Amino acid sequence: MPREYSNALREAKSYIKLMNFSKAELMDQLTSEYGGQYPVDAAQYAVDNVGADWKEEALEAAKSYQELMGMSDAALYDQLTSEYGNQFTAEEAQYAIDNL
Repeated sequence: MPREYSNALREAKSYIKLMNFSKAELMDQLTSEYGGQYPVDAAQYAVDNVGADWKEEALEAAKSYQELMGMSDAALYDQLTSEYGNQFTAEEAQYAIDNL
């Protein structure tokens, strides 16, 4: 395995331990000039192999929002799915709301 792949995976695991990321958000973080700056192929490998349960990540993110500030289901859904928010899929966001 190329070193960039293993480093990207290690960094992805660290991010997942610290925060609740969606696949898209984690990919952005790993490839960003302000984040890991990994090549897309290394970041994609990390996202695909980090072992995260994305629905559970969405649920934990939703719980955090509910603890910090009360939000309606519609506002929470928008936050979880927004390209400026967490970027979870519609299915992951709905799972989170349904299981709060």
